[in-house]
Amino acid sequence: MKRSLLLCVVMSAFASTSAFAQADLAKAKNCMACHTVATKLVGPSYKDVAAKYAGQKGAEDKLVQKVMKGGAGAWGPVPMPANPQVSEAEARSLVKWVLVQK
Repeated sequence: MKRSLLLCVVMSAFASTSAFAQADLAKAKNCMACHTVATKLVGPSYKDVAAKYAGQKGAEDKLVQKVMKGGAGAWGPVPMPANPQVSEAEARSLVKWVLVQK
């Protein structure tokens, strides 16, 4: 029982640290200039993105490409610029984090 409790505590700490790391990556890559977790700024909130793409097959791959190459029309007239400073691995990590926002 103690081992299970300890494992839960360690995993919770790791998950929490990972979430902070992703938020820091989003700030470092200038994502937060246009997005926030909870409210619309220039672009949609991450919670709105997660809700829109919840359960959609291929959503992660689609959003990774949008992060890297930019896009237009999915959220209104303001286009999302390409982000050449974001590697594919970083984009995938960020998208996974965005898709679990609630």
